[in-house]
Amino acid sequence: MGYICCSGIKNQFEGRNTQNSKIRSKVSDGFGIFREAHEAVVEEIKNMFNVNVVGLMACTKMVLPEMRERRSGHIINIASQAGKIATPKSSVYSATKHAVLGYTNSLRMEVSDFHVFVTAVNPGPIATNFFEIADEKGTYVKNVQRYMLQPEYVALKVVDAMLTPTREINLPRWMNMGSIVFALFPRMFERIGKRAFDKK
Repeated sequence: MGYICCSGIKNQFEGRNTQNSKIRSKVSDGFGIFREAHEAVVEEIKNMFNVNVVGLMACTKMVLPEMRERRSGHIINIASQAGKIATPKSSVYSATKHAVLGYTNSLRMEVSDFHVFVTAVNPGPIATNFFEIADEKGTYVKNVQRYMLQPEYVALKVVDAMLTPTREINLPRWMNMGSIVFALFPRMFERIGKRAFDKK
């Protein structure tokens, strides 16, 4: 799991081009595994970066030339609130999502003159099978179940933003306020919030 075959990705997109079908939007997601940093397995680290970062970049690279030439399109990258606020036991996953946000923010400026929109989606925990891999013991799910977003709600927000100049979608909104406080007062936030965020 987690291996990215760039030639396979290329074939998929080239196949669509030969069918004269236009790619108007591209949405990329990923996966995670929650472990403390000293317990991280190197193969899992590589897999997470391959899927969450390299795969996302490879897919984006395949669709960008057409979008730039057509001067329209929309790149939607599913990042995470973890890309804004790193929490205990999510060091590797958070690192991949930080990378996604950095890439997305740079890309947005690169393609703005070509009328291509670039959106980062930063959800909190979503009630999907993501946690069957990320949280095998179910500890995190049990602790945050009342805050979990429904996937249908997130999907509707993404669809509503398609082909619009939406910079970010942050869900839930109150959780994004935490990332703003963290950016302004990181030391205080880590000291006070460590226990609150140690849910995994």
